[in-house]
Amino acid sequence: MSDEILTTAQMAKADAFAVAQGTPSLTLMENAGRAVATAIAARFKPCVVTVLCGPGNNGGDGFVVARLLDEEGFTVRLAHDADPKGDAAAMSARWKGARLALTPAALDGARLVVDALFGAGLSRPLEGTAAQMVEALHDVPVVAIDMPSGVSGDSGAPLGGVYVTAALTVTFFRKKPGHLLLPGRALCGEIVLADIGIPGAAADTQLFENTPALWTYPHPKATGHKYDRGHAVAVSGGATATGAARLAARGALRVGAGLVTVASPPGALAVNAAHLTAIMLKPFEGAAGLADMLDDKRLNAVVIGPGLGVGGETCALVDVALKSGAAVVLDADALTSYRDDPEALFNRLHDRCVLTPHAGEFERLFPGLLDEAADKVAAVCAAAARAGAVVLLKGGDTVIAAPGGKATINANAPPTLATAGAGDVLAGFIAGLLAQNLPAFEAAACATWLHGAAADAFGPGLIAEDLPEILPQVLDLL
Repeated sequence: MSDEILTTAQMAKADAFAVAQGTPSLTLMENAGRAVATAIAARFKPCVVTVLCGPGNNGGDGFVVARLLDEEGFTVRLAHDADPKGDAAAMSARWKGARLALTPAALDGARLVVDALFGAGLSRPLEGTAAQMVEALHDVPVVAIDMPSGVSGDSGAPLGGVYVTAALTVTFFRKKPGHLLLPGRALCGEIVLADIGIPGAAADTQLFENTPALWTYPHPKATGHKYDRGHAVAVSGGATATGAARLAARGALRVGAGLVTVASPPGALAVNAAHLTAIMLKPFEGAAGLADMLDDKRLNAVVIGPGLGVGGETCALVDVALKSGAAVVLDADALTSYRDDPEALFNRLHDRCVLTPHAGEFERLFPGLLDEAADKVAAVCAAAARAGAVVLLKGGDTVIAAPGGKATINANAPPTLATAGAGDVLAGFIAGLLAQNLPAFEAAACATWLHGAAADAFGPGLIAEDLPEILPQVLDLL
């Protein structure tokens, strides 16, 4: 299936497009219900199942599921309390089994519940009988149709205090942002994406799930050599703050940069030298010294910020890096140093820059934007447009956006990545890919996916130093 992601409004247009192209809406509903029933039959043995149907199209899907599960040998109880509307009324008429009131009593004895109350397009908190039913769901697996009821399909956020936590969610044609953004992704459980007959041309979007289909890893060429694969520079902090730059440098080297140098203040040379082998080491003193180093245009990517400290000296180093013509990854202190004047940073950025803030750093550069925007994706897209550069907002649901509006949600990061130094390695991965001439958006997306895949491959007990070392296992699969 496609990696395109549609908002709920875009999905409604896709449905309308399919109908305009000649697919009856009842056929789409039948196909959707069949996809849910098929997914259930593949995962659960026949048992007592209660199907909770709302009045709209999600409920119509539920009537189809009830009918098809009955044919598969499940003992089906169907509960609804409102007259179905539109296509749902037609599907309701095809259900010949018993009907129950939408009350908690309908759950008695159920070994499985199908949530067909509301889909991804719900924009208000659950209330009334629907809320009572959801509150009564305890210790029974729930299969959600399209989106767990009470969870926004666009933001993944609960719409109120009452919402469904599903074991399985079956959605149609394309995923919605809420399937990938947290906490929605966790509330969906396993996600199945089903083809229900909507033409691919109906998907009109600049938002994608981050997978290898979105970028191409730059495998070495048989005729190439290390100088073809770029030379990345990681700028080190002082003697007591060198580890972050070395983590970034190791990441850049492992991800394929042909050469990597740690640029070190003189006072940190000894500690850096004690830890480096394949990575080179070169001293610099202040902004003028870094400028002299970067006059060598073979040094074509710079990662700056980790361990540098916050203040004017860091701003001066950032300014040098941005003027050098190299691709630049700005992380950590390189971002926070501009918290009092973000525009001074934005005015210096170019199309080979990637900003990699976590939520706190994002707030310092783009105050209020996360609260003002409709959702996380909208916030990051607005930030990228404002900065004029690629912005990567780190988290369990990292979002990456380019100034032109293209964006991606990364969903492969395990919780073990919440460990000190992991972000420094990610910055190094990006710099290493930029050194190999990947465009900024693709470098950021590729690095983020590799970062998550490496953490997943390592498993429990992960620390930042493990990420570059496990990366070859992941690259071998690409």
